Amino acid sequence: MRGVIRGLGVALLVGGLCVLGWVGWQYFGTGIASNQQMDQAENALRNQWKAPAVPTTAEPAAGKPFELLRIPKFGADWVKPIVEGVTADDLARGIGHYPQTQLPGQPGNFAIAGHRVTHGSPFRHLLDLGKGDQIIVETQNATYTYELDGSPRDLTVNASQTWVLDPVPGKRTTPTRSLITLTTCQDLFHSPDRSVAFGHLVKVSKKS
Repeated sequence: MRGVIRGLGVALLVGGLCVLGWVGWQYFGTGIASNQQMDQAENALRNQWKAPAVPTTAEPAAGKPFELLRIPKFGADWVKPIVEGVTADDLARGIGHYPQTQLPGQPGNFAIAGHRVTHGSPFRHLLDLGKGDQIIVETQNATYTYELDGSPRDLTVNASQTWVLDPVPGKRTTPTRSLITLTTCQDLFHSPDRSVAFGHLVKVSKKS
């Protein structure tokens, strides 16, 4: 009987260590790997942009970085690549662009998503943003500056509430302005709820 109890204790201990190891990898290991990928993507984009600028008529390739995101409130050095797509693999490589939404500068809704925890946690402090904070999107040909209309603390939706991705969120009308939507997990642990912030384009700076 003592042997059985001892064996059960060892099994529970090993199981607990495995769980702790998995949690540690999710919260720390994935961050290291994702931050490396994001840095590499940023450098690759900047090198690619050194070539002569061309009109961006083609749609972004799925799973590939195609723009850079800056949020001044997060610090002068905070820059993350924007990847086309919002699958788990896409979000592990940067901020994801919802493919069914518009691109920066186009009339309609440019919607993006990012992790608050794991995989580099690029949107960890997203809920600290408020009305008037700037969101800057850089492409090869231009820089687009958006201004938030409110804080993501003020709006929580279920993942099934896709109206936030509509060309004009919450309205069935033809878009006339360039908008932006940012989404992230409402909780620091796995949750179907999403915190959402909306904004509008205030400035476009063309690159020479």
